[in-house]
Amino acid sequence: MSIGRFGMHAKIEEPKTQKSGQAAPVRVMVVDDSVVIRGLFSRWIEADPDLEVAATHRNGEMAVKDVERSNPDVVVLDVEMPVMDGLTALPKLLEKKRDLIIVMASTLTRRNAEVSLKALSLGATDYVAKPETTGQTASATDFQRELLEKLKLLGRGGKRLKRTTTVAEPARRMRAEVVNDPHKGRAEVAGVRPDMRSAMRRNRSVMQPASGKPEITLRPYSSVVPRALVIGSSTGGPQALQRVLTDARESLLNVPVLITQHMPRTFTTILAEHLHKQLQLPSKEAEHMDVLKPGHIYVAPGGIHLKIGKQNGQAVTLLEDGAPVNFCKPSVDPLFESAAEVFGTACLAIVLTGMGSDGAHGVNVISGKGGSVIAQDEASSVVWGMPGAAARSGNCSGVVPLDQMGAQVKRILKGAAR
Repeated sequence: MSIGRFGMHAKIEEPKTQKSGQAAPVRVMVVDDSVVIRGLFSRWIEADPDLEVAATHRNGEMAVKDVERSNPDVVVLDVEMPVMDGLTALPKLLEKKRDLIIVMASTLTRRNAEVSLKALSLGATDYVAKPETTGQTASATDFQRELLEKLKLLGRGGKRLKRTTTVAEPARRMRAEVVNDPHKGRAEVAGVRPDMRSAMRRNRSVMQPASGKPEITLRPYSSVVPRALVIGSSTGGPQALQRVLTDARESLLNVPVLITQHMPRTFTTILAEHLHKQLQLPSKEAEHMDVLKPGHIYVAPGGIHLKIGKQNGQAVTLLEDGAPVNFCKPSVDPLFESAAEVFGTACLAIVLTGMGSDGAHGVNVISGKGGSVIAQDEASSVVWGMPGAAARSGNCSGVVPLDQMGAQVKRILKGAAR
């Protein structure tokens, strides 16, 4: 171990020994004004064979000065620090290393949640919510697991290694033509010509991707115009949600929109507020027994599962403080499963970017009840975990790039995408 030129608080680590044929460990820079947190994170990282500490710094200014020399793949960046805080350091770090993955780290205060969500719009890839005290952080095994999983997954791939293999290249070349023509847009997946439609319906499949990955089979859309839109998202989700809902805004007046975004408490409150400001539609954290109204957006509160039920013939929200599902709380599966039961063939679901496979079982239930599911494609996803699991299930009707998903949702809600 060597000491960096910025002094004892700017520690630079020696690289781990790499065995032949083994992938190089993901290099992580930890930036936090707490020496205890820096030490704790460093110990967790060094104990994982797939990670290594590139450097640790006590403020953003030191990190910016050192980022080119220490050359990390990922930076864990604290929000509140002296000299230079995380939000100020963020664009400076990206200016020096454009492909850098930055994960914001903050405690669960309203201000920190606001800053973290703003950081996502400025180029941060993701965030983690630190427990409120150092003692809680040291004993928080769930937090440790979440942090290390994100560092490995985002560092190994993230935005920099996305591939375009979710649909075949011939179909991909036709995407612009199909998406821009509402009559041609009736194919099962954005980017498939109308003359390919009959073959797709016969074998329910997209051609084998050039990479040799397993083909993605697709189902026809429901013939029923949707009466509800449910969305599941995780890593990269806040930006994706804003893009899809903004692009589809005029059609959202016809349906209630329910969202499960993997987020802790406070963050979900602010996400709902941001959606209200951007869309100028009623948007809130769901409360127990809210009657669902068209044109209204309901966000699952952090730490609570959001479901849909029926009361006196009306669809209502249900909040359930149960055990985590797929290690997640809120989880997408309870929302999707309950939406399928209440809305059946009139349910439209979207699975956006995110780690893991949460929502995959719910996708199967929605499909089994005759509803429709769209998954975000791999090339536009920050992490193609959740949408990839949905796409590979064979129960999606479309695998669509983010920049075309809003238009596709509009067509479906108007009954023009079948």
